Amino acid sequence: MTEPQQPMEQKREQDHFRFEFVYLAPILASIIFGLGCAFLLKPQQPATIPVTPLPQNTASGSFGNAFYFVILVAVAATVFYLLLKRRSRRIIKGLIVVAMTTASLLLSLVYLAAVFAYLPNSYGILWIPLSIAITAAFDYAVFRLGSIARNVAVIGMGGALGIFFGFEITLWTAVLILVFLAVYDVFAVYRGPVGKIAQSSGGLEDLQGLSYDFRDIQMGLGDLVFYSMLVGTMFFSFPSSLLPCLFSVVGIMAGSIITFFILEHKAIFPGLPFPIMLGLAGGLITGLVILPLLQGFLLH
Repeated sequence: MTEPQQPMEQKREQDHFRFEFVYLAPILASIIFGLGCAFLLKPQQPATIPVTPLPQNTASGSFGNAFYFVILVAVAATVFYLLLKRRSRRIIKGLIVVAMTTASLLLSLVYLAAVFAYLPNSYGILWIPLSIAITAAFDYAVFRLGSIARNVAVIGMGGALGIFFGFEITLWTAVLILVFLAVYDVFAVYRGPVGKIAQSSGGLEDLQGLSYDFRDIQMGLGDLVFYSMLVGTMFFSFPSSLLPCLFSVVGIMAGSIITFFILEHKAIFPGLPFPIMLGLAGGLITGLVILPLLQGFLLH
């Protein structure tokens, strides 16, 4: 979800927010960082980490996993909304610290394992200590330092976590997850807990670590994660060419521009539908239609 970072009266008037291309910088930075992570993971085999509860090689499993992600996101958003309503800010911060620390440690272990795969075995002794050190530095940046350090950490987390999902989840399961989440995002913003959180006194500022603020807008970490997941899915699903990945990025950027233009006239707007749909269209059309045509043309 995206919202201008203004008091509610100003949000209604929308006098301050005007789209500029600079607003795309955090999204693009997250995707570029994620692509660096993708190149690091590309030679590796997917880990045995249970990212999805059901097998991904069946239609029922793919649909079930998509529903699972939607339910997981919906439950988490509802819990945070109820805690905000009860003003249980200590509990909220505790949950965010646990979630971000766990994610940071997991990603540190995964990506450092990929790095150490290129180094002599003797360096393996540093794997766990370095993972803990990176996690500690991440937590310090998010929860102790100022907004700039927190934003950098959140943007990096979005890219790295999304690529990890794209690496572990198969193409059609990922497509269904992203489509379902884009549809749910509309409901969550206008009828569900996400919109209610945004309309509360603190808005997304009460969930520091789960969002970033850039100039006069705020965007949820989930948007960055799922943009990068889309890019990672195209990267790993079509390994023979970068074109599907690049066109998915173009689609995400185009969808983000549309979202920001709409945001000039609305207080809040879901951040997933346009970027996800255009990103999927760009990546899938390129990977399933244009790329085979190009390869067939070159062979002849």
